Amino acid sequence: MSVSILEAKGVVKRYGKFAALTDVHLRIARNTVHSVIGPNGAGKTTLFHVLTGTVPITAGNIVFDGHDVTHEPDHRRVKRGIARSFQVTSLFTNLPVRENLRLAAQGVDSKRALDAWTPPRGALEHRDTVDVILERLALQRFASTQAGALSHGQQRRLEVGMALAARPKAIFLDEPTSGMGIDDLDDMKHLIRSLRDDYTVVLIEHNMDIVMDISDTITVMQQGRVLVEGKPADIRGDERVRSAYLGNMITGGRA
Repeated sequence: MSVSILEAKGVVKRYGKFAALTDVHLRIARNTVHSVIGPNGAGKTTLFHVLTGTVPITAGNIVFDGHDVTHEPDHRRVKRGIARSFQVTSLFTNLPVRENLRLAAQGVDSKRALDAWTPPRGALEHRDTVDVILERLALQRFASTQAGALSHGQQRRLEVGMALAARPKAIFLDEPTSGMGIDDLDDMKHLIRSLRDDYTVVLIEHNMDIVMDISDTITVMQQGRVLVEGKPADIRGDERVRSAYLGNMITGGRA
C-alpha cells in the first residue's frame, strides 16, 4: 500500500443547519492522481475548501504530510506544501507570464513576499524556478507575453504553473479543463499526468475521459458523502456510480 500524504477522517462541514459534508473519510497516496467526481452539489468543492484551509472545518480531522492541519488557515497549509488552482482562472492578466510565475514563487517567502520597493534581482527573480516551470508548461515562447493575451487553455496551464511555483508537495486542481478546446485538453491531460512524478495531484474534473485516463484513484461523492472509491476500472463498472451520476456518460463527455 502506498504511503499517504493526506488523510481526512470524519470530516463534517455545516453551514447553519445544512450539512455540505458528512463523515467524509479520504486517504490520498503520494505521487498519484486522485480525482474527486460527482454532480453539482455533491460537496466536491467544499471538500477542497476544507482540505486546503480556505474554509474552517466543523468536525473531523485532517493530517497532511504527518502534520495535523485541521485548524490551520490556508496560508499555513501553503507553507506545508499544499497548493491549489480554482474553478475560475485567477491570474495577473496585465503582467507577463514570467512575472506571474515569479510572484507566485516569491509569495511563499514570507519575509519578502510583499516587498514592492525592491526590484526583482538576484534571489527575488527566482529565475531557475520560473525557467523550469515555463518548460514544463510549454510556454517558453510566451514568457514575455501578458497573461491576458494567452488563449484560455494557456491561461489554465499558467495557473497550474503558479501553483507549482509555490514548490508544493500536493496540488489541488479544481476543474482545470473547464472551457477548453480539444487541443488544449490534450495538453492539460499530458501536463497533469506528468505531475505525479514529482507531486501528488488531487483533481476535481467533470470530463470523464480525462478522469478515467489519468487517475490512479477516484472518489465518487453524493450529497456530501463518499459513495464509493476505487481504481478507474472499478468505478467505471460500479452500478451505484452509473445509476447515481453517470449513466451512459461514463464512456465519455461530462457528468
